[in-house]
This record gives sequence, structure tokens and C-alpha cells, in this order.
Amino acid sequence: MAKYQYETVEVTLENGIAWTLLNRPAKRNAMNPKLHFEMDELLGRMSTDPEVKVVVIGGKGGHFSAGMDLKEFFREQEGNPEAQRKSSEAGHRWRWERLSEYPKPTIAMVEGYCVGGGFTQMIGCDFAIAARNAKFALSEVNWGIIPGGLVAKIFADTVLPRHALYHACMGEVFDGVEAERIGLINKAVPAASLRKTVRELAQKLMLKSPNALRATKHAVRHVRSMSVPDAYSYLMAQYLVVGVGDTEDSYNSGIRQFLDEKSFKPAHGPFRLKGARAKTVKKTKPRTAARRK
Repeated sequence: MAKYQYETVEVTLENGIAWTLLNRPAKRNAMNPKLHFEMDELLGRMSTDPEVKVVVIGGKGGHFSAGMDLKEFFREQEGNPEAQRKSSEAGHRWRWERLSEYPKPTIAMVEGYCVGGGFTQMIGCDFAIAARNAKFALSEVNWGIIPGGLVAKIFADTVLPRHALYHACMGEVFDGVEAERIGLINKAVPAASLRKTVRELAQKLMLKSPNALRATKHAVRHVRSMSVPDAYSYLMAQYLVVGVGDTEDSYNSGIRQFLDEKSFKPAHGPFRLKGARAKTVKKTKPRTAARRK
């Protein structure tokens, strides 16, 4: 099993789930240059780690992220444009380029504060589950700037325009219930149920064909900015991509289990993966033998 040891990030591998927590609790997980470099390296490593099936992004100490560390990221780098460029590139790369195109499912687990730049990795993840009492805010307008980096773009792409304008221009704090209402997150749950809900979602994702899941999530993200003819051509190509290197032989396995074995219904869950099938056989044989006796 791979070991991931970093100063500003804590990683725990649990049955295929990589619980990846920003680890600057004293700063409410505000992001400094070191955190950006470590997260950029970490996500690159986990993308090819066979032990990692789903990546969960969260924060230590009860907060997702209070955005950028204003002192370390901005003020201390003012006279060093080279350092500023490198840390900005690393921050953009892991929070958007890596996460939005990640080959494995990703889930944002949001509790406490999610402010400003913290929106980038939250929206960059495929799914987002938040505590009902989580605190979201785009407060930049209140101290004289616009939301940094890609935040204004990706926030406006995620929610309806009126909601984007209101929250970006008002800079008010809103909770997880409001975040769910405007479509910023998938679901708001009681804080005590947050980790359990995220784990259940991750477990459901791991039952699906990795190739089909990867191609589907990339397709949904990409077609939003395409014309209908371009989207049609792209999606036809994605049908072929699903089968490349697919150890599950997903299409044929699904067809066989549905038509020949009649062992699953597509609208009620995924076909059985090889690993899942092996576990099922081990569990059912003793019970079958007992019934025969």
C-alpha cells in the first residue's frame, strides 16, 4: 500500500477510499504555497495508485477551507514573482486541471467554512456533500476585489445566473441548505451524518465500471460547452473510449448479465464487477450448502 506523508495534507486509505484532508486547522485550512505543491504532487500519485478507487477532499479540524492564506500566499510573495507564479500554477493545476479531469471519482466533503478560493476544489470535484450548517461565502467583493482565479467562471457555470450574481455581489454567508437549493452541492445533511453519507456515495461509485464511470463524468463536463454537432461527434467517440483497456469488458458483461443471466436491472443498479462477483460467490456457497443439509 502506498504511503502518503505530507505536512499540509493528511491522507487515510480505507477500503478504496482516499480520505484526503487539508491539514492546516489553525488557519481553517487556508491554502498556502506548500499546500498547493503537496496537493498537486499527491493527486498525481493517487491517480495511478490501484489502491485508490475514490478520492474524498475535505479539511481537518471542522473546516473545508477558508480560501487562500492572505499572508503567505499574497503578502509574503509580493516581491518574488517567480515564487508567485509557481505557487499560482500549482494551485490552479491541482484544484481545477487535475480535479475536473481526474480519472477517478472525486467527492468534496464540506463542513465549516468554504470560502473564496475553496470553491475551486469544491466545484472541481465530481460530487459535493455538505453539512447543513456549513458556511459558504464569496466575500471578495467586501474587501474590494473580484473572486480570484476561475471562481467567478465555475461558480456561474454551476448555479443559475441570478444565484451567481447575488452571492458574488453580496458576499454574504450562506449555509449548506441554501447551497443545495441553488445547485452548488448535491446534498446537505446533518453534520453528524456527513462522513457516513460521503462513504455511502463512494461505495456506490466503486460498484460501477471504472471505465464507464470515467467516460461518463468527462462527457457530462465537456458537452456543456459544446455545440450540438460537436457534442454528438464527441459522444460517439466516447463510446469507443469506454472499451479501451477495460478489464471488466463492461459492455459485454452488462449485456450478458441482463439478457442471458437476467441477474440485474440497469435502472436498479450496476452490473456485477469481477471483484464483486468473486466476493458474492464466496459468501453464498456456505449458505447454499447449509440449506441443502
